[in-house]
Amino acid sequence: MRRALAGIALAVTTMVALSFLIPLALLVREQARDRVTTAAEQRAAALSPVLALTTKPADVQQAVSGLGSDDQLAVRLPDGDLVGTVHAPRQALERAVSKRETLAMDTADGWFYLQPVVLAEDRVAVVESYVPGADLTRGVWASWGVMALLAIGLVGGSVLVADRLGARVVRSSRSLKSASLALGSGDLDVRVDPDGPPELQEAGAAFNHMADRVVQLLAIEREMVADLSHRLRTPLTALYLEVDLIRGSPGAGRITAAVEQLETELDSIITAARTPLAAGQAGGTVSSRSSEMAEVVAMRLDFWSVLAAQQERLCERSFTPRRTPVRFPEDELAAVVDALIGNVFRHTPQGTAFAVRVERDDRSVRLTVDDAGPGFADPETALTRGVSVGGSTGLGLDIVARAARDAGGELEISRGPMGGGRVRVSFALADAGG
Repeated sequence: MRRALAGIALAVTTMVALSFLIPLALLVREQARDRVTTAAEQRAAALSPVLALTTKPADVQQAVSGLGSDDQLAVRLPDGDLVGTVHAPRQALERAVSKRETLAMDTADGWFYLQPVVLAEDRVAVVESYVPGADLTRGVWASWGVMALLAIGLVGGSVLVADRLGARVVRSSRSLKSASLALGSGDLDVRVDPDGPPELQEAGAAFNHMADRVVQLLAIEREMVADLSHRLRTPLTALYLEVDLIRGSPGAGRITAAVEQLETELDSIITAARTPLAAGQAGGTVSSRSSEMAEVVAMRLDFWSVLAAQQERLCERSFTPRRTPVRFPEDELAAVVDALIGNVFRHTPQGTAFAVRVERDDRSVRLTVDDAGPGFADPETALTRGVSVGGSTGLGLDIVARAARDAGGELEISRGPMGGGRVRVSFALADAGG
């Protein structure tokens, strides 16, 4: 933009300067010519009274010398004698004598003026006033040089002013762009100092207002999440009471462990929701903590295998022998695994088989969950938050998708080899080792 503004200023001021300077330069040249030609005509007219009194060559020569140089003023006497140096062609002199016509003509060397003077007894003398070519343009080049310097100064000054204005606009635009990118990456404390033209100042003020509003809305949302999570403690307490009633019966230990895990998750949610937002927390960022995906998947699969056995679900597992480090917190990775396997239990009939695989290549680790259920009627709809199969909220797959993006991977939904749905989520490797 800065270069464009400078280019526009250069083009506009150049055109304006040329539109004034070209006519002015021509006018200066014409005025210089008119000045010297008018003086030449006046010299020629001054000889007319002298010729009316005398045509003696000596007297005329004295008058010519008194009026100017012999090289610029000459007289053709009625008898054909010449006083001074004549520059006009012979034909022009004969024409002035015969037709008694005043002539002004340009030659290769300059300009001459012929003025006939009618004397007594119908005699005719001709006065020639000559101006050399150098005198016709005397001072013109100097004037043109001054005008050119003024034009260059005008154009240069306008370009400089436009560049300074453009720099101010660009600086304000870049500041607003940097702040927008920082806000988009999660820096909620970023603000701009409104600067530049009024329009950009208004845009900066609007950006600051938007950022303040985003912080307020996020704070309200996190408080709502914390409140909703806290409300779950009431049914959780009731579950504890029910577990006490069935304590000692088969499965009571697993129910107790599940309730305790649920309470731990609720505590984590409430703590995270009530933690003040810091720079980088608003947007998805890659965690600095790494986890072994195969270990986490195996641990959570052991938990779900008990329920799978009760529902007579065949569970296949396959894990790569290589290390599977991913830059993702272990608890959040466990939540991803629970969401994927939990979807199988919620949306397929009891007895439906499923398979869990962990694979890796040189750049990523892939977790794949296949099932022999009905599959996904519309994979794109399954990824829509708030809309999912089976009438659920769709948060499970949304959590998985966000986790994949945060870890530098992606989520794919398709039909698997078991005839049902296939969900594959990939995570970027934390390192190249293993």
